[in-house]
Amino acid sequence: MGKGVKATVIGAVFAVMVGGAGYGAYNIVSAVNGDGGGAAEKKTGPPSEDEVEETSEKFFAAWEKGQAVQAASYTDFAEAAEPLLTAYGEAAHITDVTITPKAANGGVVPFSVKAKVSYDGTSKALAYDSELKVVRGKTSGRALVDWDPAVVHPELKKDDTLVTGESASPPIEAVDRDGQVLTKAKYPSLGPILDTLRERYGDKAGGSPGVELVIRHAAEGVADTPLLTLAEGKPGKLPTTLSAGVQAAAEKAVKSYPDASVVAVKPSTGEVLAVANHRKDAFNAAFEGRVAPGSTMKIITAAMLIDNGVASMNGPAPCPDTATWQSQTFKNLPGLEANMSATLANTFMRSCNTGFIKLVDEEPLTDASLMTEAQERFGLGRDNWKTGIISFDGSVPASAGPDRAANAIGQGEVQMSPLNMASVTATAITGTFRQPYLVSPDLDGRELATAKGLEANTAGQLKQMMRLTATQGTAQGVMQGLGGDIGAKTGSAEVDGQDANSWFTGFRDDVAAAAMSVSGGRGGEAAGPIVRAVLAAGG
Repeated sequence: MGKGVKATVIGAVFAVMVGGAGYGAYNIVSAVNGDGGGAAEKKTGPPSEDEVEETSEKFFAAWEKGQAVQAASYTDFAEAAEPLLTAYGEAAHITDVTITPKAANGGVVPFSVKAKVSYDGTSKALAYDSELKVVRGKTSGRALVDWDPAVVHPELKKDDTLVTGESASPPIEAVDRDGQVLTKAKYPSLGPILDTLRERYGDKAGGSPGVELVIRHAAEGVADTPLLTLAEGKPGKLPTTLSAGVQAAAEKAVKSYPDASVVAVKPSTGEVLAVANHRKDAFNAAFEGRVAPGSTMKIITAAMLIDNGVASMNGPAPCPDTATWQSQTFKNLPGLEANMSATLANTFMRSCNTGFIKLVDEEPLTDASLMTEAQERFGLGRDNWKTGIISFDGSVPASAGPDRAANAIGQGEVQMSPLNMASVTATAITGTFRQPYLVSPDLDGRELATAKGLEANTAGQLKQMMRLTATQGTAQGVMQGLGGDIGAKTGSAEVDGQDANSWFTGFRDDVAAAAMSVSGGRGGEAAGPIVRAVLAAGG
């Protein structure tokens, strides 16, 4: 099979669901059984304690006996519950199920599961905790289990299933650049990444498959999540570009801020040194995020201005209070004083929006100039990065109207990930675009993306402006006391009226890093401390 585990699909385990159903939909089984009508008065309001106990007991009893249809009939979405409950006993080979409920609280019933997984003569115990909620059926008035795949196992999501069988990919022992073993237990952010690396490179690392119970995710491109190993395979050693020390610092730093992600790269090679996410889901936003990068985008915009002869770091770039572009008025962040005598360096290090917008209509710039700069100089937006795992290459479209100005300050239609912005910094300070990668292309022969990079004069000016930002500008407070050759750029991006997303990118010697925190405020408030911690560890 294409991923995870080789197994035979039995019966209608993976039957196609029809009718536009969603959680909480009408329970067809209830209607067939006559529970949705009749002369009896339909109950309303939250289920009573007795109803919660009775419903959960019936659901647990049917589940324990492997009666998938019956168990599903006690939920408010039987059509979705039945295939997963069927797979639990058939495709996943889980038997001898014992469910022990705990005290209910407001309709929520925590419980523990003990069972046995058996496959090809090998058995192993399975134990985990979960919970369910009993609600009032909207149509029938019955007390029903509020269906969610996480009831069956807490790591299951919509349309996921369970399968036990021989692994299609042998296990791997991923190691960092110095040979240190990287595990999910020690580096939780790497969990989904290590699963993906195993799926992609397990058969190239020299190992042999074992037998496992896994979650097969419905989302395309998401590797299976192993839950239980019945028979150990032989792990193959997979070298990565990561640094255990930098990764540890990144993991610790993102935990202090909500929905935060960070990436560190080695500018001289493009090697990824760390990737970490602090999220409730398993989405690798550090590599795959697609959000406006705010004023960190001004690195690329400044490069465009210099390359096209519109401005230079010591040339004029006045910073008024407001700037109007095609009937849309742009402002600076509160507290930023106007400076009509500002140079580009001053406008850059203070992150003046209006100063950049005043320059984007200068000859010879066009609607496509920023896109061209991003693609040809920084290697962005061509959908050809091959990092070793799934990643986003950034997007800087050619935009007309107000979006042309908004793009220049990292709003509008521009989208980036922390990986993209770490790469932008690496290109800016070296003048050379080196596509970031997590696994050496020598392992599988893939070709890395290329771009022509920057002229030495442009790179020199960008690097000096980032130095000034770190020592005298908006990043000074974050970067103060950090030794070595340092530079940075702050950013914040307004999204749909929520608190601004915090962005920050910076370098220290031969390490570049970028971070983003959803609704984290200004760049120095959340993303900045994350990047500083990573740069401190990487020096």
